[in-house]
Amino acid sequence: MSAPVTPATPVTPAQRTAHQWTATFALLGLAALAWAGVIAYARDMGNGPGTMGMSLRAFIPMWGGMMAAMMLPAVAPVAMLYSRTIKTDRGARLTLFVAGYLVVWTLAGVPAYYILRVVDHYAADSETALRNIAVVTLLAAGAYQLSPFKARCLRHCRSPLAQLLRYGNMKGRFRDLKVAVHHAGYCLGCCWALMALFVAFGVMNVWAMIVLAAIVFAEKMLRRGELIGRIAGVVFVVVGGLVLLSPSVADTLIPAMDSMDNPMTPMS
Repeated sequence: MSAPVTPATPVTPAQRTAHQWTATFALLGLAALAWAGVIAYARDMGNGPGTMGMSLRAFIPMWGGMMAAMMLPAVAPVAMLYSRTIKTDRGARLTLFVAGYLVVWTLAGVPAYYILRVVDHYAADSETALRNIAVVTLLAAGAYQLSPFKARCLRHCRSPLAQLLRYGNMKGRFRDLKVAVHHAGYCLGCCWALMALFVAFGVMNVWAMIVLAAIVFAEKMLRRGELIGRIAGVVFVVVGGLVLLSPSVADTLIPAMDSMDNPMTPMS
C-alpha cells in the first residue's frame, strides 16, 4: 500500500515577494561580481583591436563574464516575472533559467571570436583597414537599431509575460532551459548589433561596456526604451560618419595596434 502524498504547503504572497526580492538581489550581486572581474581583467590586459592575441579558450570565459555583467541587470525583471509561473522548487528552477540564458550569451562569443580574428588579419596590415571596419560596424549597428526586426525583438524583451505564461505549464526536466533559450534568442536578436560594436571600440573597452550596458538596460526597462534604442541607432550612424571623416575622432575612439600597452584608455 503506497504512502499518502502530503500536499505541498501553499506559498503566501508575502513569501513569494520575499523570494522575488532575494532572487533580484542575488542576480544584481552576481552582476556586480562580474563587473568587478571584468574591470580587473581589463586593467591587466588593456584594450586593443581584434582578439588581442587571446585563444578561443581564453576568450570565451572572458566574454561570458562580460555578458553576465552587461545582461544580468536587464534580465533580472524577466526572471522575476518567470518566477511567478513557478510553483515548486523556485530557487533551483530560477537558477536553471538564468544559467541557460547566460550559456546562450556565452556561446555567442564563439562567432564573435572568429569575427575578431578577421579584424586581427586586416588590422595587422593597415590602420586604415581597422578604421574602415569600425565605420562599417558603427553604420551597420545604427541601421539595425532602426530596423523592424530590432523593434520586434525589443517588444518581446520589454513585454515577455505572454510568452513566459505560455511556457508556465511546460513539463519536463529541461523546461526552464527551453524557456531560457527562447528568451535569450529574442535577446540576441535585440542586442547583437550593440555587442558587435566591440569590434569597433575594442573587446576590452570598459567604457564602451558601460555605455552599451546602459543602452541595453534603458531600452528594455525604461518607459521610453524603444525611443532610446532608436536614438542610439542615430548616434551610431553619426559617430560612424565622424570616424570616417575625421582622423582625430578615429584616433580617439578606435584602438590602435600599440594601445594594448596603455590599459584602460577611454574608448581607445
